[in-house]
Amino acid sequence: MIELSKNLFLYQDTCHVYVVKNGTKAVLIDFGSGEVLDRLTEIGVDQVCAVLMTHHHRDQGQGLARASEAGIPIWVPHTEQELFSNIDAHWQAREVFNNYNVRQDRYSLLEQVAIAGALKDYESYEFAGYGFKVVPTPGHTIGSVSFLAWIDGRHVAFTGDLIAGPGKMWSLAATQWSYNGGEGLPATVASLLDLQERAPDWLLPSHGERMERPSEAIGILITRLQELMQYRQQNPRLLLLREQPFEEVTPHLLRSRMSMSNYYVLLSKSGKALFFDFGYDFLTGIPVGSDRASRRPWLYTLATLKKQYGITQVDAVVPTHYHDDHVAGINLLRDNEGTKVWASETFADVLRQPSYYDLPCLWFDAIPVDRELSIGASIQWEEYEFTLHPLPGHTLYAVAISLMVDDKHVLVSGDQYQGGEGLLWNYVYQNRFRIQDYVDSAALYETLHPDVILTGHWEPLWVQPGYFAELAARGNALERLHRELLPLNEVDFGAEGIGGRLSPYQTHTQVGEKFTMQVEVKNPFAREALAEVRLVVPPGWRADPEQASLQLAAKATETIEFCVTPSGPPVRRARVAVELTVEGRRFGQQAEALVTVQ
Repeated sequence: MIELSKNLFLYQDTCHVYVVKNGTKAVLIDFGSGEVLDRLTEIGVDQVCAVLMTHHHRDQGQGLARASEAGIPIWVPHTEQELFSNIDAHWQAREVFNNYNVRQDRYSLLEQVAIAGALKDYESYEFAGYGFKVVPTPGHTIGSVSFLAWIDGRHVAFTGDLIAGPGKMWSLAATQWSYNGGEGLPATVASLLDLQERAPDWLLPSHGERMERPSEAIGILITRLQELMQYRQQNPRLLLLREQPFEEVTPHLLRSRMSMSNYYVLLSKSGKALFFDFGYDFLTGIPVGSDRASRRPWLYTLATLKKQYGITQVDAVVPTHYHDDHVAGINLLRDNEGTKVWASETFADVLRQPSYYDLPCLWFDAIPVDRELSIGASIQWEEYEFTLHPLPGHTLYAVAISLMVDDKHVLVSGDQYQGGEGLLWNYVYQNRFRIQDYVDSAALYETLHPDVILTGHWEPLWVQPGYFAELAARGNALERLHRELLPLNEVDFGAEGIGGRLSPYQTHTQVGEKFTMQVEVKNPFAREALAEVRLVVPPGWRADPEQASLQLAAKATETIEFCVTPSGPPVRRARVAVELTVEGRRFGQQAEALVTVQ
């Protein structure tokens, strides 16, 4: 045990394990092999109140099973929680052959451990009488955090592997988040600058030396990283965009310039702001993978927004649709800024219970909705009025938002069209695309006739003559091609080609505990027809009824309900399917759902 101050100790193990002491109680920062538990009596500690992990790598926590066995609560970064508590699923799913994922997520625990909780970014927690603030510091890993605490009169930062010494990093390899990429380099720079502005007295790394002049140590490292980034051409505009992350579309309407999907800021005279969408703020690169540990929202540019534009409150956020790059950061806004979530009635339920739906790009966590907005209604916010319009195409549930700002008619359109000219279709069949959607959206755009269209991934589009006519021509062509290519006169299951759908798509239950499933069935014929539906369940499970029949009008869709009782051993993602027959024609197992039984 190395004494750093009266109540702060360091144990050198597979990583530095820091012991924050309060009488006979202590908090451990990272855990290493767990040998620290054998040495605590030397400093008069007989109870460990918590282990706080800065990131998921094995050198940080390979001995965590010992903490779990001792009943010590383990707290881990929110972004990386599955890499502790559900690591079996990670190892089963991780690519090995033809692997282009070079993220160091394989440097994870070999066996999972139970966690007491996930440490949310920007929140403060109290353990053993000390307050610890969680600061997102991606770089070494995407989900890495640092902890700020006042200990023995000093403002101390436990930085994990973000920095190892003045100008030093513990690993450069860990910053390669994609094949031949270097996304972790600018993330490290951004994290270091944020940490520098928080002005800690000491930096305490997981590997390396204590830094008693943090600003100087960080400055040297940033200089070296900038040179490497310059040679790699990795995010050359990083510092410029950090200083000026927003551009003005109009004086009171801003676009974020460094997010995975653009979000827009509407400024009121009162100093409040309203956001349209909010996904991944200040993106430094897109890592390989789409698991939670590869997707890190944060609130990096909010302080700059408030300073540069006099914003006192982010009052509300209105998403255009539910995809993760448009909503991932919304819970952070709710929790840290008190921001209200206003969502269209078309997809509010998707935000509230994403596991119910079989849709791409769903965010991992439920997003509470404070106010459902009605389609077509005029919504007042401060001095502005806006209206939501249905905009299926990119996804069935999306909306376009029309409003007047600075005497300009603005349409916030999400991802409906792509490309700099705003003409390319952006439909995805599994988003429940329908063949007439782009005919309808062209008509909507023509009716609304905006001056400028704000999209999710491209520059603001100032509408030029002939634009709406071209949208209409292309929409008609898309519908025509689908009608020519698909056998719709014989069997019409629409563009998706699916005649059945099971909800909820994901269910978690207990052995022997009944649950219900809704089956949506479509008649693909242009005549009334009898549909026969059988629920296919794992051996030993029971479905009630086993089979159901219903008479459907031509091209009609109806829903029936089944009750399912699982049996046998616990299982992860058991498959349930719907077998569909209409008018004697068998269409096979048309849909599936996943059931985890504990």
